[in-house]
Amino acid sequence: MDRSASASIPSSTADSPLYAFPASTFSTLLQGKPATWLYTTLAVVFSLLALEQAVYRYKKRHLPGDRWTIPIIGKFADSVSPSMEGYKKQWDSGALSAISVFNIFIVMASSNEFSRKILNSPTYAEPCLVHSAKQVLRPDNWVFLTGKDHVEYRRGLNTLFTRKALGIYTSIQETITRKHLTQWLERAAKDPSPQPIMMTARHLNIDTSLRVFCGNHIPEHAALDINDKYWAITQSLELVNFPLALPGTKVYKAIQARKVALYWLELAAEKSKLSMANGGEPECMLDEWVQTLSHPNYKGKREFSNLEMAMVLFSFLFASQDAMSSGLIYGFQHLADHPEILAKVREEQERVRQGNYEAPLTLEMMDEMPYLQAVVKESMRVKPPVTMVPYKCTKAFPISDNYTVPANSMVIPSFFNSLHDAEVYPDPERFVPERWLDPSGSANANPKNYLVFGSGPHRCIGLEYATMNMALVLATAAVMFDWEHELTPESDKVDIIATLFPKDGCRLKLTPRTYA
Repeated sequence: MDRSASASIPSSTADSPLYAFPASTFSTLLQGKPATWLYTTLAVVFSLLALEQAVYRYKKRHLPGDRWTIPIIGKFADSVSPSMEGYKKQWDSGALSAISVFNIFIVMASSNEFSRKILNSPTYAEPCLVHSAKQVLRPDNWVFLTGKDHVEYRRGLNTLFTRKALGIYTSIQETITRKHLTQWLERAAKDPSPQPIMMTARHLNIDTSLRVFCGNHIPEHAALDINDKYWAITQSLELVNFPLALPGTKVYKAIQARKVALYWLELAAEKSKLSMANGGEPECMLDEWVQTLSHPNYKGKREFSNLEMAMVLFSFLFASQDAMSSGLIYGFQHLADHPEILAKVREEQERVRQGNYEAPLTLEMMDEMPYLQAVVKESMRVKPPVTMVPYKCTKAFPISDNYTVPANSMVIPSFFNSLHDAEVYPDPERFVPERWLDPSGSANANPKNYLVFGSGPHRCIGLEYATMNMALVLATAAVMFDWEHELTPESDKVDIIATLFPKDGCRLKLTPRTYA
């Protein structure tokens, strides 16, 4: 049988080159390429999203929290507009709970036990404040040191808050406070309507701090320059901010403001060293510091350059400016809202001052005002200036018997719950200064619950200075003028992390006090 016919190639294709393809086949391949890339891209995206969820679930384990995290952004929306109600809901879910923001795994601690454990575990966790903090404060700032380096550095600063030093600061605080409160009254005389005091209180605080820290080693125009620019630093330390320091961003503006502040603070350190070398008497914190460094008993210990001194003062300025301003504003609110308590403060002022309201307050006089000190302590308990401080785990942190926080996660201790523990502070939402006057009362018997200034190696080094300043301002205001608090929707708002008290959160109407 002849099979040649069945094996023959049709004439239409027999002469075609081997590399030629039908036009229809070529077109199909071109059409398939985009589809293939689309499917591949979708497969990769879905795989990454699945991996994200798997990692979150693995890190979260049994902790309370959302079973699944919102892809990529997590709880970003809640971070942009944080609310006390939202945080209370998170805290109420468990002593430890988990969330994720932009794939940053976060463990929230709500109990006193776990909050203190974080604060007292420098081997596992270090303070990181917010993402932009190191950019703004500088990564080599002493507040970011840990372990032995931090302990040794801090030991060199303890002399700045001795009783002798606090006595020097009190006279400066008294002078600056009277100057600013007089200006408040002058403005009130021109416009007697209730006015927001947030920015005026901040101005008072920054002026007081700069004069306590630097005395006359910083010129008036420099102090005003720092005050004008410092608000940019506060804004950059919000919980969520654009992370890159590009021109026009909050972080960029804050860095420029920090450069200005450090320039003047470093210059002040140099002037102080010259003044003390020429036999001057200490008139501010820098002078006290320089004199300590030059004392024969100090030789062999850590020395401080002008820049290091400037960075320390800048960190003090940061702490005293934001948290202390919020604390002071809440103090004004509490006294205005509780006239019976303000009356007791004034009775104590009358007893201590003996009718001489123009005489400057001294540290010894402040010691004779236990009720005023109780007012300050209770005000900061009810409305803590800072409710939490973010920490970062430097390694896996076995925080409990059945849970280990993964390395590089954030862990955030809450102060609010400890300060509102009903077993320690009965009726915790009430403003009751008297609870601190009983040495055997539950408030004084449980000092571990009072986390206003933190705990552990990073506990606020200037807590006595901060409380004294707040007490001095309220005491002086109590004898200089009356004030009424105009309630606003934001009057009861509690700051979360950045101590950005709402600008219209506290509006006061001031009138001068008269004495027969």
